[in-house]
Amino acid sequence: MKYISLLRGINVSGQKKIKMLDLREMYTDLGFESVASYIQTGNVVFESPKVTETKALEAIIKQGIKGKFDFDVSVMVRTREEWQNTINNNPLFDKEKDIKHFCVTLLGEIPEQEYLDSIADFKHNNDQFTIIDRAIYLYCPDGYGRTKLTNNFFEKKLKVRATTRNWRTILKLREVASQ
Repeated sequence: MKYISLLRGINVSGQKKIKMLDLREMYTDLGFESVASYIQTGNVVFESPKVTETKALEAIIKQGIKGKFDFDVSVMVRTREEWQNTINNNPLFDKEKDIKHFCVTLLGEIPEQEYLDSIADFKHNNDQFTIIDRAIYLYCPDGYGRTKLTNNFFEKKLKVRATTRNWRTILKLREVASQ
């Protein structure tokens, strides 16, 4: 089965530098197959012939990074099918709008209802968001760099891990996982 893993906070602003070649080698050393990376921010597509539970895969990868690179990083893993469902379920996507204004924040867990309720009415400029299961769909017409709807915002308010990818990256990772 194919999986997509997302690492949070590597190779950003010179922090926690990991070369993608070294990262791919680490995944292979962990027993994963057909390992491919996309851009420098820790997006890795792989097959796992033995371990199939995503939480177990997250723990294996997290430990592997700690052991090889001595970094603690947040790792999220989705199956190729979960990834496709994330794409299919985007209620905000509109082909008439510029694709560069769409992002998805992926969550480590489904947030508790009380935390979801606490941000249900949050507004910032023209930004929009909708939460479905472990995905937050974002539309930021002024750019993601100007929104308050960041990983840190959602982690603090929802009490879960979060990492965000733009819509182009979401689509590209689907393509890589389909090869």
